[in-house]
Amino acid sequence: MAMADRSGLPLACWIASGPRHEAKLVSETLKARFLRALPKKLVGDRAYDSDGLDAELAKRGIELIAPNLSTRAIQSQDRRKLRHRYRRRWLIERLFAWLMRCRRLVTRYETKAEMFLGFLRLACARLLWKRL
Repeated sequence: MAMADRSGLPLACWIASGPRHEAKLVSETLKARFLRALPKKLVGDRAYDSDGLDAELAKRGIELIAPNLSTRAIQSQDRRKLRHRYRRRWLIERLFAWLMRCRRLVTRYETKAEMFLGFLRLACARLLWKRL
């Protein structure tokens, strides 16, 4: 799980086991952020659409921008905001493409999760160093 700013640079990264849902990883990823300040807005895909995550992020002062699931009875997102802000979702995909340039992250050679997380953070630091 990773978070990027509006220019595509990494703000936070975290790893977890495979079957965990993305919406449950948001709070852990926010705790592992590189900066002290919390982001004001969080853009996510349909997997982030949940009332529990909305409430949790609202407590921290973060606005969640994510399209509603088709099964939701009451739409919680303003489509005008969503149309303009959701277009920038490609930035996180570009961050993952930059991270996949590191061979050590593409194929996980480490048996311990802490080692893999260390190499992931090292790759993020390298990206920040090159771009800033």
